[in-house]
Amino acid sequence: MTISLGCDHGGFALKEEIKKHLVDNGCEVRDCGTYSTDSCDYPRFAHAAARCVASGECERGIVICTTGIGVSIAANKVKGIRCALCHDVTTARLTREHNDANMLAIGAGVVGKNVAMDIVDTFLSTAFSEGERHKRRIAAIEAVDD
Repeated sequence: MTISLGCDHGGFALKEEIKKHLVDNGCEVRDCGTYSTDSCDYPRFAHAAARCVASGECERGIVICTTGIGVSIAANKVKGIRCALCHDVTTARLTREHNDANMLAIGAGVVGKNVAMDIVDTFLSTAFSEGERHKRRIAAIEAVDD
């Protein structure tokens, strides 16, 4: 599986941990930055990671900032992206099963490294349920492009 990663300075350390975890588990990673703890603006990196998913270059994406809020909002501005902010494995599982989310946002200041790895593993290993009501709701979400 090919995964895009994006973060700001607040998510840099966790992004590096997640990148290592993904590579160690056989994933290919497209690192869209940032590449240091120097202050930066998260939309640039969240958009880059989301574009990799939207274009099909990557199957899924993960974006990280201090809270996960900003990067999730930014990623969701890219057409075709369904990015979910998750702080636990239950929401990671349900967003894949119910929403077929193709991107995950994590708050580095909200969850620790071990919980983040569990969230990532759950997000990547959970399949979409294919339920008709879920397909209908996703179609309704994607139909709006105001």
